[in-house]
Amino acid sequence: MESRWRKAKMSLGLNLCVYVPRTLDDGDSPSPGSSPAALVSPVASSSSAATSANTTPTAEQTGGKVKGGSGALMPTTPTPTSAGLRLSKSGSKSFKKTCAICLTTMKPGQGHALFTAECSHTFHFHCIAANVKHGSNNCPVCRTKWKELPFRGPLPAEFPQGSARINPVNGHQNGGQMTILRPLPRARSSGRLHHMTSLLPDTDRSVFNDDEPLDSLSEANEGSEQGCLRTVEIKTYPEFTEVPESTSERNFTVLVHLKAPLAQTLQTDSKLGDGNSLSTTRAPVDLITVLDVSGSMAGTKLALLKRAMGFVIQNLGSSDRLSVIAFSSSARRLFPLRRMTESGRLQSLQAVNSLTSNGGTNIAEGLRKGSKVIEERQAKNPVCSIILLSDGQDTYTVSPTAGVHKAAPEYCALLPYTTSGCQQVPVHVFGFGADHDSVSLHSISQTSGGTFSFIETEAAIQDAFAQCIGGLLSVVAQDLHVKVESLHPDVHFGSIRSGSYSSRLADDKRNGSIDVGDMYAEEERDFLVSVNVPPGYGETALLKVGCVYKDPLMKETINMADVQVKISRPAFVSVQSVSIEVDRQKNRLHAAEVMAEARLSAERGDLTHAVSLLEDCRKMIMGSTSGQSGDRLCQALDAELKEMQERMANRQRYEASGRAYVLSGLSSHSWQRATARGDSTDSESLIQAYQTSSMVDMLLRSQTMSRSSTPRQMRHVKSFPARPQPR
Repeated sequence: MESRWRKAKMSLGLNLCVYVPRTLDDGDSPSPGSSPAALVSPVASSSSAATSANTTPTAEQTGGKVKGGSGALMPTTPTPTSAGLRLSKSGSKSFKKTCAICLTTMKPGQGHALFTAECSHTFHFHCIAANVKHGSNNCPVCRTKWKELPFRGPLPAEFPQGSARINPVNGHQNGGQMTILRPLPRARSSGRLHHMTSLLPDTDRSVFNDDEPLDSLSEANEGSEQGCLRTVEIKTYPEFTEVPESTSERNFTVLVHLKAPLAQTLQTDSKLGDGNSLSTTRAPVDLITVLDVSGSMAGTKLALLKRAMGFVIQNLGSSDRLSVIAFSSSARRLFPLRRMTESGRLQSLQAVNSLTSNGGTNIAEGLRKGSKVIEERQAKNPVCSIILLSDGQDTYTVSPTAGVHKAAPEYCALLPYTTSGCQQVPVHVFGFGADHDSVSLHSISQTSGGTFSFIETEAAIQDAFAQCIGGLLSVVAQDLHVKVESLHPDVHFGSIRSGSYSSRLADDKRNGSIDVGDMYAEEERDFLVSVNVPPGYGETALLKVGCVYKDPLMKETINMADVQVKISRPAFVSVQSVSIEVDRQKNRLHAAEVMAEARLSAERGDLTHAVSLLEDCRKMIMGSTSGQSGDRLCQALDAELKEMQERMANRQRYEASGRAYVLSGLSSHSWQRATARGDSTDSESLIQAYQTSSMVDMLLRSQTMSRSSTPRQMRHVKSFPARPQPR
């Protein structure tokens, strides 16, 4: 059977790794040769893309298994070979007796109805009816648009005994039947052949309730760990530790610092060698990737996107689930939420590898379908997120305001909510290249509680994805809420500076709260609370801070003990300096405010004023107490503000990269979470704020995988936490 399949592939000029058709007598387990390695191969760098058709080895030339330099598996865009561009006479003859969709023999009298189209090409009736049902009105062979279309009811549950069936790409391996459109050459007016590698999406369902059930073993193991090992740490830092007893302060600042616990590790028996090994216990994830495959993504962009998705697929665990939405002029779901088991990865790699680029950019439709997958899933993993990537302007969603100062399209209504219904599912957005709509993409991330990253160079896409999933795969706290309460009858809150996190103050200004949401392992959050300080003697208790959150692995609510803030009240106070921890966070928030103000000036066309604002902010930060002490966050802010100044040197550069760079920086500092922009994922860059160990580890994996295909020099990646340093 396999040899005939290979002959059919060669005769049709196919250069694509696909399954050998299996009969009903075959078992459901994948064959030894059906490994992910048979479906993927490394992607060449952009410098060698022009010659890849002649130099890139195919799966068949290497025994069907092509790997990157580190052994990692990556999708590839099929490239035509010299053999694939010629049809032999024998191939043409056998083609007339073969269904171009299922690639099995068509013989009258075998119980299969045949359909001959007006262009004279013949197919199995059930094959072409399924093809038409999915919206294709063109001949799969010559691409002629048909006027008369075949139609039939739903496909039978089983094909007749002995007929070939295709292992489904877009469903679970439970015996369901599905027809796949195979890549076939079509003639052009010039006589050349063009290979179409489009994989038919899953059925256009009205309800997306066909997600794969969760891993029962992982559900049974949840809650087995001790909760005391997974608690969030709360620390407080008053602006000054002493205030004279007769003095009153109207705007006294207190820093509230949170730090998430380490990722939980367990010692387990190693199956790869002697002794024990450490494995990380974490909450499984439901991840939906919404990918732009419009015409502008053609070539190297699409190839590198496939490689980045291959990296994501290979680093998800068997309890994690993935669904991929591809959008251009319209959107389609490649497959439902599927567990990333060995077979799940195999099918997902094949589906991603089938992507082709064409059409316009309909971000709203892609986001709508991604939200639909989340809202209508039957089972729910504890962590859920959307990754959205686009390289262009939305050509289908009309902005509510026309003109030069048009507003970003309204995407808010399309964003899904978490299972608790109290907050939206975060959408982590990636703007790719110089032509993407950074304002709209930043708006989507900001509204949903996600981050906005700017992928300036094509080669950086995998590292950007790696940093993001490094965080998503290490969530240790969910729905975290901070509460602050006055402990003195004359102490009232003036404000809560929480960046992009929602905060509230009671009408009597005696208590307040901050909605933090999810925290990754080792992440830190800093909030500035201002209060008044009345005269007092001895010691004054100002306020107390507490927090409550849900452990996603244990599925338990954890209430942390309150932490009190007290200051000494001596009769006289000698000269004392401000707390470096408080000063550092004041600088961060001030820098974010100046970035936003400078962007508004740049949008109005006043780039000179924008650059001046950034320069004044740099001087203020480096002249502050924390800046003078050599604080790394202050140094990073200074380097970032300088980079923004350079990207605002002229209008052309601001439009190409300045706007997106500033918005990505704003996203990072307002959420206190790492985003990709410029060289922020490089090891020696100063702009590495908010990276966690999990992010750094995933970046190292990505860069190690890329080392064999790019001349990039490997260096150790340092984590840059925002941990308060001793004064």
